Amino acid sequence: MIIIPAIDLKNGCCVRLEQGLMEKDTVFNDDPGAQAAEWQRQGGEILHIVDLDGAFAGEPKNRSAIEAIVKSVTIPTQLGGGIRDIATIEAYLSLGIGRVIIGTAAQRNPAFVKEACAKFPGKIVVGIDAKNGMVAVQGWAEVTGITATELARQFEGDGVSAIIYTDISRDGMMQGPNIQATKALAEAINIPVIASGGLSSLQDIENLIAIESSGVTGVITGKAIYSGAINLAEAIALTKKQR
Repeated sequence: MIIIPAIDLKNGCCVRLEQGLMEKDTVFNDDPGAQAAEWQRQGGEILHIVDLDGAFAGEPKNRSAIEAIVKSVTIPTQLGGGIRDIATIEAYLSLGIGRVIIGTAAQRNPAFVKEACAKFPGKIVVGIDAKNGMVAVQGWAEVTGITATELARQFEGDGVSAIIYTDISRDGMMQGPNIQATKALAEAINIPVIASGGLSSLQDIENLIAIESSGVTGVITGKAIYSGAINLAEAIALTKKQR
């Protein structure tokens, strides 16, 4: 189990949202590069970056902040938000981003995921965000009629590195991740699953470690480490005991 600290970008600042609502944001740091360096200093092994403005606009919006993050760390990075075409993927990978996350475009055009995986082997992650089990897209503003499991199964065999599964109702609420839904998704597919949304305590991490054998390989955390509810270094130490 790998703990993945998150940096969500809005207007060039590090923020956290509640349940994906842009109007319910809290600014934690106005220097994304410095924040990224701090998460690496505390032991972060991978950094998760989301261009929130890009997710809503459907195109990249925080390039300068993303560049600052990449220059500030030596650990691998993964980035999502507004990635809708091959040219955007190429631009981010050339910038030094390790993996890109396809979200809305994965639901709307599964063939795009297949094309991206073929062109950039090992570099493509699919982000599946769900509300009451149903996939939500366009910065979570639109709920579709397809379940998270149905969508994930479409990418079996495409070469997707991981599925990031977010329960929107829990995101930023610090109520604990949806263990049952995350486990069910991981057991239904052969692609590794990264949990996201709601992490609030070391007990939550232990609960996720308990389902690691189902295919849950990591967890993304944002608000819990920003607020101090979880100490990142302690959380990482806990997972390393299990490795």
